[in-house]
Amino acid sequence: MNFLFAVDPVLAFLLPGGGEIWIFGLIILLLFGNKLPSLMRNVGRSAVEFKKGVQGIEEDLEEAAKPSSSEASAPAEETAE
Repeated sequence: MNFLFAVDPVLAFLLPGGGEIWIFGLIILLLFGNKLPSLMRNVGRSAVEFKKGVQGIEEDLEEAAKPSSSEASAPAEETAE
């Protein structure tokens, strides 16, 4: 049971408990409550744009990985310099 008390007493004193976290959350909700819908809307739009970007990169990588039809049918030409 000693592992439960392995936290330094000074750190345990400075860390907020469950009640303090609820109070902080309530204060933040009161201060920024009217801006939360627009904030969440912007976060959602950002997530959608990020997913589109990742999908575009994956498509580019897939296109680069498979050989094109012109490269497969034409013999490779070597240039001597």
